[in-house]
Amino acid sequence: MADTHPNSTAGFEDLLEANRSFAESFEYAGFDGIAKAGVAIVTCMDSRIDPLGMLGLSAGDAKIFRNPGGRVTPQALEALVLGTHLLNVQRILVIPHTRCAMASATEAELHERVTASAGTDSTWQPFNVVTDQLATLADDVAKVRTHPLVPESVVVGGFVYDVDTGLLTQHA
Repeated sequence: MADTHPNSTAGFEDLLEANRSFAESFEYAGFDGIAKAGVAIVTCMDSRIDPLGMLGLSAGDAKIFRNPGGRVTPQALEALVLGTHLLNVQRILVIPHTRCAMASATEAELHERVTASAGTDSTWQPFNVVTDQLATLADDVAKVRTHPLVPESVVVGGFVYDVDTGLLTQHA
């Protein structure tokens, strides 16, 4: 009998087949996980963003941390501290993007949409919307630059990625 539990492998067959094809030419066995280009990227989870491709990088070149809005959260800072001390990170890019749901909707609007989709109240879950994307970006970059465990030698920049042109613009 087929496993129909939501946490079974049912529903992932296409992705597992793609993984088998990927593994046939896998080149990273034994790779040490160090960021070869010395780069870390904090960006949004938006599927329109190709963090490596937009910077001309390849797998193994950068550490990537993604979350809604591309925010420098405590978890992102944890990753950046580890990256700068243990994984060769020397440059950090914080990259939110244009037309981001986290910067174009209110907390109440997101709760309304999620509650309608979930069929249950979502107001207990914070979504941390961004009311001023450039001011928030400047604050997030400052969080990284002033963190006591991020070395002063690490270069930190704030950029906005345009999802319609593919271009980055530096703002911080």
